[in-house]
Amino acid sequence: MTVAFVVDRSPGAFLSGLAVLAASLWAVDVTTGSRSRRTAFTTAYAGRILGWECSTSKQTAFVESAIRQAAALRAREGHPLIDTIHHSDAGSQYTSVQFVETLMLSGLRPSIGSVGDAFDNALAETTIGLYKTEAVRDDSPFRRGPLHRLADVEQLTHEWVSWFNESRLMHRLGRKPPIEYEADYYAALTEQPVGDR
Repeated sequence: MTVAFVVDRSPGAFLSGLAVLAASLWAVDVTTGSRSRRTAFTTAYAGRILGWECSTSKQTAFVESAIRQAAALRAREGHPLIDTIHHSDAGSQYTSVQFVETLMLSGLRPSIGSVGDAFDNALAETTIGLYKTEAVRDDSPFRRGPLHRLADVEQLTHEWVSWFNESRLMHRLGRKPPIEYEADYYAALTEQPVGDR
């Protein structure tokens, strides 16, 4: 099974995205368990997981589903994707023509890291590491037993992502959870005069 999470892949887009506006950069990755694949999309600014999907297949469709989920969330929140960078590693899910088309139609700019460079996608790798450590391991408080079925992985992932976004205190965010820190960011933007942005 696989779980997917989000980022970008055009040369240099990652670094220029950080310089321009951190909230417009997504980091993405897929992790594989014994029976499932998982994907998640994370903002570089607050580390909030915007979309995720679980699958028993390595096909591109499950990653595309997580993208559509994240794009719909942003639209509902009033933050449409305009020049948002989607950064990922060079996995086969991210390099297909179909996938790049999905990114473009969703308002995302593709960016792929260099092959064999684990540091290039460190933000997404960190999120995956936390997921494996905090949610998937045998003694995790999010587990209710063995992860035999895809539904078991989906339930565990849903509970962990909700907790991660809404309750997990992040030191780098001033001991706030990602969703609160991100809300503060957008509130501050609306309070600034237009010429100061």
